[in-house]
Amino acid sequence: MHLSSQWQQVLIAMLDIALVAIIIYELLSLIRGTRAAYMLIGVAAVGLAFYLAGLSDLHTLNWVLTTLLPYAVFALIVVFAGEIRQALARLGRRLTLSRAGSGESDPYDDIVLAANLFSQNQTGALIIIEREIGLRTYIESGVPLDAQLSYDLLATIFRPSAPLHDGAVIVQKNRIAAAACFLPLSMNPVLSTQLGTRHRAGIGVTEETDAIAVIASEETGAISLAVGGKIERDLTVEQLRERMGELLHRYVPPAALPTPISEDADDSEIPHEESRTFPRVDSPLPGGER
Repeated sequence: MHLSSQWQQVLIAMLDIALVAIIIYELLSLIRGTRAAYMLIGVAAVGLAFYLAGLSDLHTLNWVLTTLLPYAVFALIVVFAGEIRQALARLGRRLTLSRAGSGESDPYDDIVLAANLFSQNQTGALIIIEREIGLRTYIESGVPLDAQLSYDLLATIFRPSAPLHDGAVIVQKNRIAAAACFLPLSMNPVLSTQLGTRHRAGIGVTEETDAIAVIASEETGAISLAVGGKIERDLTVEQLRERMGELLHRYVPPAALPTPISEDADDSEIPHEESRTFPRVDSPLPGGER
């Protein structure tokens, strides 16, 4: 009985230490990269000075710190009110992520929307989605971005006049890790001779890894998806969204995806919201399929 009580005390102590460690880690994660980090350093310096004043019998310094410390705490709260609000908001989003996840749009939907834009405007694009096998070697061959995955950023990267449009974008954990990346070309002789370098690169990286490649042809505007060294061609945006949901093990709720805009449609007849969400690319890519 006595031994059981000791084990309970040990488990409670371990739980106590683990909870304190988690709180400290989350606190440091919330303030990292903000002005609040410097505030924490200042508070630590004041605390250290207060401790040393007590040990060294510095009565005057101890009195000054004891008198001013309560007011300093209120002053810090007022000065860094914005950072505190942002930290609490981030904490709340983390705590409610599991419940709110089903109601929020999937960030990978931005890839589908971008593919729809590229298909309409016949803009060549190659987007690689990392899964279990890391793509660090290919990420290091391009321009590092480490930016939040978004439709706007994809549309900007693959715009023909953009310096990073020629190459692959690699998506890693809902973030764009790098752009203008070089990928290995597939040497499969069975592949159709109609496939250009962009398609062969998309297939090549899926032959060596478990990544997913979304390819938009600049010649025909066709959307393709490559996985496991095989390519699925001429997909609609709805089919692309469903296949990505299956491959990434994500729930795909029904959604009304934008309808394609015909090439001969008058720009004045396009609704304002549609033209705002999917801006047209006027200048074509130079040269042929790459």
